[in-house]
Amino acid sequence: QVQLVESGGGLVQAGGSLRLSCAASGRITWPYSMGWFRQAPGKERKFVAGISWNVNSMKYVEVVKGRFTISRDGARNTVRLQMNSLKPEDTAVYFCAVGASPDVSELSYNYACWGQGTQVTVSS
Repeated sequence: QVQLVESGGGLVQAGGSLRLSCAASGRITWPYSMGWFRQAPGKERKFVAGISWNVNSMKYVEVVKGRFTISRDGARNTVRLQMNSLKPEDTAVYFCAVGASPDVSELSYNYACWGQGTQVTVSS
């Protein structure tokens, strides 16, 4: 059983920052990538950022480049998303996920396990 526990969401004013964390535990086939997706009300879940198993490769959706930074800790089982210069359009439920392969993918079907999500609300 794989468990992903997210934390760090909340309410912040536009221009502010938040840092999301996600710890993975359980039976996970190493090596694996990790990623963050988000889902706004009434919209589909979309890729935000991903990081490869060896942290050599990161990908970001265009709208967060330069504002968000994804990282993994030394043990590789915790992924973080530092979000700066937040905008109201960043408001969504953010989900972390464990990839089904070592390499980063922007496609949700390439992720095998998902967290329950954490709410991020950016006020204008």
